[in-house]
Amino acid sequence: MTAWIDTHCHLDAPEFAHDVAQVVSRSKAAGVGCLVLPAVRVQDALRVRELAHAHDAVYALGIHPLTVPQAQESDLQALADRLDQWRDDPRLVAVGEIGLDHFVPGQDLARQAHFYEAQLRLARARALPVLLHVRRSADALLKGLRRCPVAGGIAHAFNGSHQQAQSFVELGFALGFGGTLTFERSRQIRRLAVDLPAQALVLETDAPDIPPQGLYRPAAVRQNHPPVRNEPEQVPIIGRVLAELRGWTLQDTARITSANAYRVLPRLARLQEGRA
Repeated sequence: MTAWIDTHCHLDAPEFAHDVAQVVSRSKAAGVGCLVLPAVRVQDALRVRELAHAHDAVYALGIHPLTVPQAQESDLQALADRLDQWRDDPRLVAVGEIGLDHFVPGQDLARQAHFYEAQLRLARARALPVLLHVRRSADALLKGLRRCPVAGGIAHAFNGSHQQAQSFVELGFALGFGGTLTFERSRQIRRLAVDLPAQALVLETDAPDIPPQGLYRPAAVRQNHPPVRNEPEQVPIIGRVLAELRGWTLQDTARITSANAYRVLPRLARLQEGRA
């Protein structure tokens, strides 16, 4: 049976510090054959790379828009140096997580845009795809991509309009669908999952965040109980919802979404081919 791929999970998050090996073991037992680990700061690059090599995963390097306030201009050069240092590492598959966040209040959007566009240039110069953080920022992200085209990638946790989704697809991107898809009230996301071309869809967890419906605790409950940690083993749960929405079998869903991940992350495809 085709293995599932979690195209976006943060194994370097503090929530996994005490049991990351068990988390990976559970994901493999659930049929998740590959994890894509994006960094969110330059300081995390080595840890993310070590995790990828230790657990048969792949990784991306970038500066997340919500870490930009703590980032220095020199971090862009440090990121470039890391990308060049590890350019021959087959497990380095993308630049990410990068992008724009227009949801969290109080952000310096001009500074975010500066770091986003600088990282697009780094990706373009190295012919690498990108993993994009999209939060009420789709149009601004697309504008940047048109100014600095890159080798496609994934629009992570996409929650925009159909027109915006189609624009990303036309630029060589797949769209990441995760735990939010499992909520019946997520009507817009569910419509996108049904209406978009099959080749536009990949699956993700964003673990430890965005748990699917069965794990989610509302805010009132979280006040007295810790939030439930999401894990990569939840990918088949998300896949089952996508299968039901599209009228696909589980096997078809795993095959289609995995093939899409291989297409937009060519180094991941080459790594898989080397195992065959």
